[in-house]
Amino acid sequence: METYGLFVFPSQDYYSKDLQKSEDLQTNACITLARPLPTFIKEALKCVHDDVVSRYYGCGLVIPECLETCWILDLGSGSGRDCYMLSKLVGEKGHVTGIDMTDAQVEVAKKHIDYHMKKFGYQVPNVDFIHGYMEKLGDAGLKDESYDIVISNCVINLSPDKRTVLQEAYRVLKAGGEMYFSDVYASCDLPEDIRKHRVLWGECLGGALWWKDLYRIAEEVGFCPPRLVTASRITINNKELESVVGDCQFVSATFRLFKVPKKGPAERYQVIYNGGITGHEKELEFDANFTFKEGEVVEVDAETAAILRSSRFAEEFLIRLAAGRAPGGCCPAKVKVSDKLGSCYT
Repeated sequence: METYGLFVFPSQDYYSKDLQKSEDLQTNACITLARPLPTFIKEALKCVHDDVVSRYYGCGLVIPECLETCWILDLGSGSGRDCYMLSKLVGEKGHVTGIDMTDAQVEVAKKHIDYHMKKFGYQVPNVDFIHGYMEKLGDAGLKDESYDIVISNCVINLSPDKRTVLQEAYRVLKAGGEMYFSDVYASCDLPEDIRKHRVLWGECLGGALWWKDLYRIAEEVGFCPPRLVTASRITINNKELESVVGDCQFVSATFRLFKVPKKGPAERYQVIYNGGITGHEKELEFDANFTFKEGEVVEVDAETAAILRSSRFAEEFLIRLAAGRAPGGCCPAKVKVSDKLGSCYT
């Protein structure tokens, strides 16, 4: 087992030795999908080598929208499944980097680079894989403000230092960049017996963050408040593990964090989606609060307007002040994250 500081990574051996394929998982925590795959994602997935797909242990869909020419970093890239899908979606002018702490997984990913580049018709590889730690991206040679998007798929829970993971993601993101990630969250601050359980840790439950702590840490690091995309309850179909977990509940949730200036006055804005994003031409499900339909006027708060204006979505929207609205005026009610996640825990 490898160490990070004084912490021993039990998941290192678990993912390289205990798990050889997805069927070896003992809970459904790492294979829970929040919603059906869009057609264009299914087509990209069909292009990924079977050996890569069979070693996939993610807990959600981590393919954001508006990807053409983007530079993307995948934290805990494993066998490279998401990286190869993204490699196709960003196009030859984009780039995808995967970083993982497990040598065996990195080697699986690397050996299939030529296969995928030929499959996609790329003259020069637009994907690379690095052995390293998501808490130490600088040691892996990743520079400040070098990526448009950082993704991760059910791996931040495996880190003993989640604040540093978010700090490093924030550092390598360009201004206007986004961290888009799925992970497992707990209904409470987990007790030590759950945190130290080898199987629960390896299967993404033992290291689950209390969702309220995610909001606190993200804002302290500098991100705008987390925006919930999807959430679904995790069931543990293993009596022995259920007895250890007790009353603690878990959800698989996808969040998006943006590195944009903090919102200013509480003004209201109108935004109109122009329908130009591949795979989302008619409708863009941005998060649990906002779905934008092509050509439709939607009133949003200042924070949402700032995100759309300052990020890669800027050219996809017409944004203007809402006519006749005074600061603090009425705006469609937002879905409370506590309500959305709470419904998953019950």
